[in-house]
Amino acid sequence: MHPTLTGSATHWIIVLESAFFAVLFLQSGLDKLLNWKDNLGFHQSHFATSPLARWGRPMLLLLTMLELIAGGLSVVALLLQWTNPGSQVILCAFYLPALVFLCLFFGQRIAKDYAGAAALVPYFILALFGILVAG
Repeated sequence: MHPTLTGSATHWIIVLESAFFAVLFLQSGLDKLLNWKDNLGFHQSHFATSPLARWGRPMLLLLTMLELIAGGLSVVALLLQWTNPGSQVILCAFYLPALVFLCLFFGQRIAKDYAGAAALVPYFILALFGILVAG
């Protein structure tokens, strides 16, 4: 390890993964809020031929809220890792992204966007890895 860095590998995995999820989810959630009309149009067209066709608006609202909460929780986990390692909040900050990725995966599969669903698998694995490390 570099002489100026302190902390275990577990500490740095939690810090870096929390930072990654904070950027990912806060940017995505804020984009959905700031570009609501465009995102709603995308969701409605993406699910137009699926059983979820009439659920575009509620799904987008739920997804936006989950992403913003996951991003905020990731920021909290990042800060807690410095002050209170082992906090249960840190573990929750990895469970929630796993849930969000599972929801996204479900939606992509229902919409028959198999490439989009496959692209989510590494993110889901990263969240599971965070649960393993933080747990």
